[in-house]
Amino acid sequence: MEQELAYSFHLGSDKNKSKVAKKTAKGNVSGTTSLSNNAIQNANDLSRVNKHNLRDYDNQSELITTIYGTDNIVNDVKQLYLQEFENARIEYNNKQTRNDRKIDNYYKKVCESQNDIACEIIIELGDMDFWKDKDDEYRFKMIEL
Repeated sequence: MEQELAYSFHLGSDKNKSKVAKKTAKGNVSGTTSLSNNAIQNANDLSRVNKHNLRDYDNQSELITTIYGTDNIVNDVKQLYLQEFENARIEYNNKQTRNDRKIDNYYKKVCESQNDIACEIIIELGDMDFWKDKDDEYRFKMIEL
């Protein structure tokens, strides 16, 4: 018998930052809104995402496989900022006549701003009912997917 595989795709936004969204979440049984919010807003959030995604809080890290990057999301994001923005930062600084307007570290500057520093994309394959009778060998086949 062929079993269907449910899936969902979530891309973060900042819609849940509003007071209205937070109030709505408190009134729901689930404690959430229907607005996805996987935007990572500062360095502390990024560190919490790292601990959560790698299951550091429940000693189940053997269930996690990193497909892209390393086991340190914080360093991965810092390296990505250097890779993507360092040339633009240097070019910007070269045009500045005042030292107080120069940017020493773009990652740090964004962390201290009101902007999100990263956005988490979640691809969820299957639901609780689908996975309840699957062994680890079957689960790890999803890595290829």
